[in-house]
Amino acid sequence: MGREKEKEKLSEKALNLLRSRLSDPNFIFRPLSDSPDSNYSKLKFIISTSVTEACNNSILLLGPRGSGKVAVLELVLSDLLQQYPEAISVIRLNGLLHSDDNCALKEIARQLCMEHQLLFSKVASFDDNSQFMIAMLRECGLAHKTIIFVLDEFDFFAQGKQRLLYSLLDAMQSVNSQAVVIGVSCRLDVDQLLEKRVRSRFSHRKLLFLSPSKEDTERFIEHILSLPMDSSLPHNYAAEFNGRLKKLLSDERFKELIDTYLSFNFTIGHLVRFLFQAVSYMDLSAGFLSLGNFKTALSSNQRQPKLECIRDCSVLELYMMVCMKRLEVKEQASYNFYSVMTEYKSIHDSFQTSDYYAANVCLRAFEHLLQCQLISFIDNKGHNQSVEFRPVKLLISSAELHQGLKSYQQCPAILLKLMDR
Repeated sequence: MGREKEKEKLSEKALNLLRSRLSDPNFIFRPLSDSPDSNYSKLKFIISTSVTEACNNSILLLGPRGSGKVAVLELVLSDLLQQYPEAISVIRLNGLLHSDDNCALKEIARQLCMEHQLLFSKVASFDDNSQFMIAMLRECGLAHKTIIFVLDEFDFFAQGKQRLLYSLLDAMQSVNSQAVVIGVSCRLDVDQLLEKRVRSRFSHRKLLFLSPSKEDTERFIEHILSLPMDSSLPHNYAAEFNGRLKKLLSDERFKELIDTYLSFNFTIGHLVRFLFQAVSYMDLSAGFLSLGNFKTALSSNQRQPKLECIRDCSVLELYMMVCMKRLEVKEQASYNFYSVMTEYKSIHDSFQTSDYYAANVCLRAFEHLLQCQLISFIDNKGHNQSVEFRPVKLLISSAELHQGLKSYQQCPAILLKLMDR
């Protein structure tokens, strides 16, 4: 009985260690620093070059939520602040909080005052704060200090008159200033939202954060879940734990299970949440991770609200979503109701399907997809336009749509055939 309790305590200690790792973005993304081709290495090179060579730069970090944009950026900044503690100052803004130009410049002035122990004026105007920012950029440049502006949710700053972006990028044109602007956004086309005067002052550097490859996924899982051999855990236990983990990672059933999960949840963030669940199901009496832990975690993630919405759709609505997916495959940047109808007609003409409906019926189906949030408008512009003219985007992945079609009892065979192409 005493041995069992001791083993459970050991297992609980290992479990807490794994949970702490999964909650630490710096630990999760640290392996990226080994590769010279990683976004970590590229971003660090750009910023460190700006610091050491006293030049200005601007860059966009683009990718879906959970892809590691902010985590990698924080890792780079943490390393550079250690390397150049007196030569870097970081100003952080978020488009959800500071998209108003007056609010954003006031926040920049506040953070600059805090950083340099100056008195901050709450009643300063936009022009006053703008002049203060320009003066601080000049002073920091003369002192060989780089100001790094991190603009999270960058697309919100790219709306409206864009006075903040213009003021900031225009101030960086001076030879005396020394700054880096880093925009972080989920929108891959965010640079197209910039006004001409802003775009002409932007460096047009982009780093794309894509879904991990199979090799990267396996490396991430092993890195996160392997127990350290130099910890307070017994050496024999850690060695056996890691040996069983390697055997599990090479199991074809495990690889298939991970592929199934990542086909719907394809970012590092999703993978980390999945591993957190799997680790939580670890049997403390056994003390090791098993395939069953990951199966249980997968089954708890199987309920997909979007798939349930697809099952409630009409056949016409399925056709419209397949048409949208085909337009995306054809790399059509944006599409509206009439673009979808053109694709719908081409399918009907090519395959002579019996499922063909009038335009007014199709418009009602299109509006229902908007209500179900299976599609959405690309932006908030064009409120005065009719629904059929406004560009939309599909909110489900190809894998989700394909699975939804397969689980739909009366799905026309032609739709599955079109999705397989």
